[in-house]
Amino acid sequence: MSALPFPRVTPWVGRIIAANAVVLLLMQTLFTSPALQELLAFDPGAVTRHPWSFLTYAFVHGGLLHLLFNSLGIFVFGTAVESRMGSRAFLSYYVYCAVGAAIFCWLLGFMRDVQPFVGASGALLGLAVAFAMYWPDARIMVFPFPVPIKARTLVIALVAIDVAFAWLAPGDGIAHEAHVGGAIFGFLFFRVQQLSHGASPRERSVERVVMVQSGAHDPTRRRPTPVPRPRPRTEPDAATAELDRVLDKISAHGIASLTPSEKRFLDEVSRRKQDKLN
Repeated sequence: MSALPFPRVTPWVGRIIAANAVVLLLMQTLFTSPALQELLAFDPGAVTRHPWSFLTYAFVHGGLLHLLFNSLGIFVFGTAVESRMGSRAFLSYYVYCAVGAAIFCWLLGFMRDVQPFVGASGALLGLAVAFAMYWPDARIMVFPFPVPIKARTLVIALVAIDVAFAWLAPGDGIAHEAHVGGAIFGFLFFRVQQLSHGASPRERSVERVVMVQSGAHDPTRRRPTPVPRPRPRTEPDAATAELDRVLDKISAHGIASLTPSEKRFLDEVSRRKQDKLN
């Protein structure tokens, strides 16, 4: 994936990727006990014994490829979203999506079997939803497809694929349910914002641009433009009223609807204006 507007890594994106890498390194070198991964992984059937796993699972990965794929996605979507949200709000949103994905799987576990899982994929799908909400028409190159795909289309396709595989191929070793949960909680986040503020993320971004352009660096800020006083209204004379009536008639029915006298009146008004200009 490429061609996104914020290619430079942002503070919390870098820290999250680094934290995930450090955890994987430690668990493959010093803390290699399978019991430790079981304590940190999210298991819907063991949440009462391991309540911390609602969050810790998102920092544990099953291998280097798993880490690299999630890190790439966090970088691609997270840098843009953190730049748009701000670092503090971004971190809160990331944690919210990670925990939300686990909550979704825990609730789903009452209806069907959900296997234990690890990885930041649920939070990653939440970031993808945020990107698509802010920039739905942004075009993203996705290997191996030769043409760019709109962000909104890509996210919808990813969620649809996860729903299909969760239903048709359960137990394939991929936490499709967590992906769907992160996307749902991300969408709910923006939906609640829209309902509470009465504006879409894109509308609010336009408002912010206007505010920045009229901010403290505006050289005219200390010298506001005086508001002209309204002129007293006067009653229109008969000629002005007749001209308005004729123009309204042309607008409604066309110039062919004018009577000969109305055409002469219009010609006379036109001639007077030309004389004033000359």
